[in-house]
Amino acid sequence: MTEMKKTTIVLFSGDYDKAMAAYIIANGAAAYDHEVTIFHTFWGLNALRKDEQIPLKKGFMEKMFGKMMPRGADKMGLSKMNFAGFGPKMIKDIMKKHNAMPLSQLIEMAQEQDVKLVACTMTMDLLGLQQEELLDNIEYAGVAAYLADAEEGNVNLFI
Repeated sequence: MTEMKKTTIVLFSGDYDKAMAAYIIANGAAAYDHEVTIFHTFWGLNALRKDEQIPLKKGFMEKMFGKMMPRGADKMGLSKMNFAGFGPKMIKDIMKKHNAMPLSQLIEMAQEQDVKLVACTMTMDLLGLQQEELLDNIEYAGVAAYLADAEEGNVNLFI
């Protein structure tokens, strides 16, 4: 019996198109029977944020970060041609025409395929994000846990 291949992805970017690429690769690797981990850090954590506002006690800076960052995958901007927020709407319309899955559905598909979605706890602390604000059924870990996965990885990507 052959050993299962492992793919790890660090999702650092909070750009919709880059997060899409990460999740398309993750779902493809999972479909090819890879054990896949996506380690979300810094702005990549926005892909894991819930759409709705969760009332939590926070300090001033944490509240400011929370207001400035997009809430959920569908609110993320594009890396290029964002056009003050019109770019994502245009790309989503084009994707719909071509029956391409939006990021939120790619995230759901990844969860269904047992892709391990990990939120970086150090970055959560820095940005004032709490577990209640992130999607259900994800894991929380630091860089040491990611490195343990990456050390065994056949494919390691930084997006």
